[in-house]
Amino acid sequence: MSASTAPHLVAAVSESRQWDRLMQMAELGAITGADGSPGVNRACLTPLDREARRLLIRWATDLGLTVSVDELGNLFLRHEGTEPNEAPILTGSHMDTQPNGGRFDGIWGVIAGLEAVQAIREAGVQTRRSIEIVAWTNEEGGRFAPGCMGSMAYAHFKPADTWDAVADPEGVTFRQALDEHRSAEADLPQRPLGGKPHAYVEAHIEQGPRLEAEGFDIGVVTGIQGSRWFIVELRGETAHAGTAPLSLRKDAVQDMIRAVTALNALMTDPTDVLRFTVGRIEVQPNTSNSVADLVRFTIDFRHPDKELLITNGDAIENTIATAIKTCAVTVTERFHALPVEFDALVTDAVEDAATAQGLKTLRLPSGAFHDAQFMVPLCPTGMIFVPCRKGISHNPAEYSEPGQLAAGARVLAATLAKLANA
Repeated sequence: MSASTAPHLVAAVSESRQWDRLMQMAELGAITGADGSPGVNRACLTPLDREARRLLIRWATDLGLTVSVDELGNLFLRHEGTEPNEAPILTGSHMDTQPNGGRFDGIWGVIAGLEAVQAIREAGVQTRRSIEIVAWTNEEGGRFAPGCMGSMAYAHFKPADTWDAVADPEGVTFRQALDEHRSAEADLPQRPLGGKPHAYVEAHIEQGPRLEAEGFDIGVVTGIQGSRWFIVELRGETAHAGTAPLSLRKDAVQDMIRAVTALNALMTDPTDVLRFTVGRIEVQPNTSNSVADLVRFTIDFRHPDKELLITNGDAIENTIATAIKTCAVTVTERFHALPVEFDALVTDAVEDAATAQGLKTLRLPSGAFHDAQFMVPLCPTGMIFVPCRKGISHNPAEYSEPGQLAAGARVLAATLAKLANA
């Protein structure tokens, strides 16, 4: 992309068009938060998900983009380059939300990709490489855990059938939902799973407070911290709350408390860099006058240091086993991704594009994991962050200004054009 075309490309990004598309998407699964904020609950592989995808497909085909899907349901929208046999540039994110989600997490990266490609086409900027917008399947992991199944399968991080037996809270397995979904989209052209892009760029709201608090317009993401997820199952014995002596009980809730207390000690970090969360707890029989005989709880452990992630993660099972007194315990690791660093080819392109537009940039790592994490072994990868109000995300109160999102889309458009002509 020459310097003479850059202003036309930037000007072709429409703040109002992008915002309107985001708000149309937000109607699909609309909910109202506790504070009255408009949010979204749009789980993956549901009729709402398919409705959102059809809307996206309609916008893409109206632009002249070609559509394809792979066996995991990853959706691709292709802008053809002048040398279509060259490895493409990939951009996008996800369309599914958390059950109590916001209107911008994930979906903005997909809509920003569409807006950037539309601007490239309207500005008359030719690209040597094709550009593909991708909507990854099940990034959030809200219905089927873990998240990022679509990108993990695409990158061959895990085999495509790894999660077939994973069930949602209603007992529907991932394979059942995926088969139903693929049947509903049987009219869409199919493509093989996987690929070798020239580069991958993902636009996303920050989901943290730094950009807003420190007055930056664009986050140039340097990498993503590592994550390890576990499920812990404690099996005791149910008993009458009024008659069973405490000394004879096998109380799964009390052992859970002991386990979590010990884990909190293991995960103590004076620097407050480590992230440790027990986010979901299931109790059976879950009645007020019975001793619990079964508890399941989740662990989400994250850290940017590989060695600490491995050491503390490997210590979780023994820490729990040592802490509990009466129950049998099973600890299952269901997700393990080491920290990654992004390639200078992409991070420098993002920073150069933002600087050329007079935007203030901050280089920072991502605390949340994203599909970009699994693209790193395949190709140069990077992310663009824009500020979000108070750093709130996974919440209907999640919000970014239309102008902030437009600035991010302009940076994305310039970055894609540069990479696509490399």
